[in-house]
Amino acid sequence: MHDRPIAEKIDPSLAAELRRPLPTYRAVFNSGMTAIALLLTALAILPLGSILLEILLRGGQNFSWAVFTNIPAPVGVTDVPNGFGNAILGTLMMVGIASAIAIPVGVLTGIFLSEFGRGTTVGNSIRFIITILTGIPSIIAGVFAYGVLILSKVTQFSAVAGGFALAIIMLPIVALTTEEALKLIPNHQRLGSAALGANRLQTTFRVVVASAIPAITTGVLLAVARAAGETAPLLFTALFSISWPDGLFNPTPSLSVLIYNYANSPDLGQNQMAWTAALVLVGLVLCISIISRIVTRRR
Repeated sequence: MHDRPIAEKIDPSLAAELRRPLPTYRAVFNSGMTAIALLLTALAILPLGSILLEILLRGGQNFSWAVFTNIPAPVGVTDVPNGFGNAILGTLMMVGIASAIAIPVGVLTGIFLSEFGRGTTVGNSIRFIITILTGIPSIIAGVFAYGVLILSKVTQFSAVAGGFALAIIMLPIVALTTEEALKLIPNHQRLGSAALGANRLQTTFRVVVASAIPAITTGVLLAVARAAGETAPLLFTALFSISWPDGLFNPTPSLSVLIYNYANSPDLGQNQMAWTAALVLVGLVLCISIISRIVTRRR
């Protein structure tokens, strides 16, 4: 015997009330609010869409495989390949350095805040500091890295200094998203693990963290996407170079700084290449965002 509809299992008068259509004024109000919400959404998306369309149209004119495999050509020279492969490689290097610093520290900080420091003075103090760090301008992170590493002669303008500045930006994002991801894990999983004889560390890393890995990965990828598009910190720490990156301790090119330099250049050819570099950078960030969405869907 098939189950009857839910409406037939409840009181007949309540079932009739559920089947009754909304009053006219409520239906009109609902439709009106839906239309207003759709209109405001379209107005919010319109500027973003126009910017992306402009980047696609202008950046696509010079987009080719050559931009990935060549370095910038001298100003005014048209008979040599022109590209910014060095800036792409430099960006990947500095984001990689930043990830190597920020991801382990940020994940461990988030684990401490969620599982060991919740409600404690130390935990609340760390959370307060990290929350403040999420709101500081990125240029402040660059000035801080400049003072700590370059003014103190620890290193010169380099990929290491740029990666350190980007790590400061990534760290609070990774820490807070990790903490929130761990808070979403039901407490009965912790209790069940403890009932089976696991200690606190085993429960935290083998049960809680393992269950939250997709959400943690999403937060990490979003932090990487933000770091890849930062310009101000790299102006103070990595500078720029028109050649291929020469190690980790020398001035290093990046896509964001190349876009900044080319956009302010009086040369029209460099202005055009700035649009192409912007297209590549947007594509890189888009790929990272898509990966984060795919990871989220597999939770």
